[in-house]
Amino acid sequence: MELFWYIVLMTMFTIYIILDGYDFGAGIIHLFFAKKEKDKKAITSAIGPFWDANEVWLIAIGGVLFFAFPTLYAAAFSGFYLPLIMILWLLIFRAIGIELRGEINNQMWKSIWDKSFGIASLLLALFFGIALGNIVRGVNLGMVTDGVSAQEPHYFFLPLWNPSFSPQAEHLGIIDWFTLMLGVVGVVTLAIHGANWIIFKTNSDLNQKLKKVVFKLNFVLLTLVIISLLTWHSIEPKPFHNFMDHPWLWIFPLIAFTGLFGLFKVKSFKRDGLGFLFSSMFLLGGLASTVTSIFPNLLPSTNEVNPSLTLYNVAADQYGLTVGVYWFVIAAILVGVYIFVQYSVFKGKMDDASYGEH
Repeated sequence: MELFWYIVLMTMFTIYIILDGYDFGAGIIHLFFAKKEKDKKAITSAIGPFWDANEVWLIAIGGVLFFAFPTLYAAAFSGFYLPLIMILWLLIFRAIGIELRGEINNQMWKSIWDKSFGIASLLLALFFGIALGNIVRGVNLGMVTDGVSAQEPHYFFLPLWNPSFSPQAEHLGIIDWFTLMLGVVGVVTLAIHGANWIIFKTNSDLNQKLKKVVFKLNFVLLTLVIISLLTWHSIEPKPFHNFMDHPWLWIFPLIAFTGLFGLFKVKSFKRDGLGFLFSSMFLLGGLASTVTSIFPNLLPSTNEVNPSLTLYNVAADQYGLTVGVYWFVIAAILVGVYIFVQYSVFKGKMDDASYGEH
């Protein structure tokens, strides 16, 4: 049952990143490239009917984590307390930036909330990339100092950064050069993803420019991915051991690189949705490859005193996990129906949605 709920959790996380990821990316595009009012309206119209429903996945992930892996939930929400609070505030400012922008027809008012929406989206993309870097790198479980554990084996707490800014320090920080690099990967990836969504859902004059932006950013992304893979060896001596033991797992990196290289053809796509498909493939393959590489760990330990948190030593009781399956099936059906109806109602281009206008 632990494996079932692990797959459920990772699937939900991937869906969240793909769906809310295009919202973050649209905010980044809005911040840097939407200079005209009609371009700003096109971007908010493209995400308006979807963004709040997409964020519900984050709540659902927290619920499944609390139910299926309570020890991991307790460890992560205490250890990552500071960045989680920052993410909460960024989500709030991003949401009110969308909702309050159209309340008053005043240029200064609109400019304030435009910046709130764009900067919050940019920082959220950065923080989620940094969060992924922390999971890959691991944390100092038990707060070990000089080989002695000062806390319970599953407890840790991280400041925003440590003085050395190193991912190999004994006392780590949330941000170091490795996690920051993955944060930048997150920003570039979601900017591409958001641009592809805008192209897919609008006929904006911005679309041709965005295709050129995606093409250029894809070179940046490819460079960052190669550097990340090379530096991964300094964090984990054998980062690909699961792939070597189970060759069928190479399907995930293959999906990621198919999506990445497919995006180089974005300027010649005849169908607007192809770019979004390829960026979704990169996100799916990249996230699946990352979690597969550290499996069965959910949160690796950087010391040799306390073991890593795995899906087996942080899971809830078998009885609870089994009973939860029945409720999950009901919830999955309801969510499936909701998503089908939502995307059926708002299919096609969204230029005339006029979201946020009052």
